[in-house]
Amino acid sequence: MADRPSMTPGGAARAAAGNGPKGQGGGFRRLAIGATWFWLLLFALVPNLLVVAVSLLERGEHEFVRLAFSTESYVRLLDPLYAGVFWSSFRLAAIATLVCLLIAYPFALAITRAPVRWRPALLALVVIPFWTSSLVRTYAIVILIKTEGLLNTALLGMGLIDEPLEILYTELAVLIGFVYTELPFMVLPLYAAMEKLDWRLVEAARDLGAGAWSVLWRVLVPLTLPGVIAGSMLVFLPALGMFYVADVLQNLEVLCELGHARDPRLGKQNALVRAGLSDASATVVHLTCELPAVLPDAPVVLPLLVQEPVQRHDPVGMGHVGQTN
Repeated sequence: MADRPSMTPGGAARAAAGNGPKGQGGGFRRLAIGATWFWLLLFALVPNLLVVAVSLLERGEHEFVRLAFSTESYVRLLDPLYAGVFWSSFRLAAIATLVCLLIAYPFALAITRAPVRWRPALLALVVIPFWTSSLVRTYAIVILIKTEGLLNTALLGMGLIDEPLEILYTELAVLIGFVYTELPFMVLPLYAAMEKLDWRLVEAARDLGAGAWSVLWRVLVPLTLPGVIAGSMLVFLPALGMFYVADVLQNLEVLCELGHARDPRLGKQNALVRAGLSDASATVVHLTCELPAVLPDAPVVLPLLVQEPVQRHDPVGMGHVGQTN
């Protein structure tokens, strides 16, 4: 009888582990990863591929699109109207991202250096705003910064100003809304990056004679750069499409336009242009053109800052609404 190869204790242990709970955990891990990939492919990749495909088709007279290749949607991106929308969106989103970073970085640093028993409470202060709709919180900002709001009342009461500040329905109000809404998305990635930081490196830099600014720029910022990049993306990208904040906080008119939709049934012309826009900007800028599908007689909606005086509805008792020139 041939001798059977002997199994070492280590090999036996690995074989037992493969048949034990670890092997079962590997199956669950494969299931979870497979389900995640299926979800992303079905609800992320496929819709974006459809947008790309539609952007390269020709608009039909009686149907949404015709199966004919066309680059008209991309040519129309050169329209000055689109250029103005892009510039306003990118400029406001970039400024809001920078302000969020300047506020969130020291706050995340303070949470990281706080005693362990205080960190859950401080993080809860960051997360609590997520419990309320961002639109409701935007209207709450109106109550704070309006002419008769809490901010002006406090400043007038302390004698710091002689007349109320005109903040509501200005670009500053929009930036305040962006920063307030997006600030938690900057704090959390920064905190996650700082929590894993080896603070002995900071102590070593100080022992070598580095000042506070040198430690910040040469040690902290490079080591927390992944958190800075992640937070900036989480703030900048959503801020590009938060048109409702500008609609509530600035004296602007929501132009039901890109010209007026020539197809009153669905706004097909502008839907194709939107597809070209989404593809050209890598689906970063999403023009909100869904209203025609709900209200057939309504044109396509595109938020755009305008200079004409606009009378606004007073949804929360704001009193007299000012006008801009």
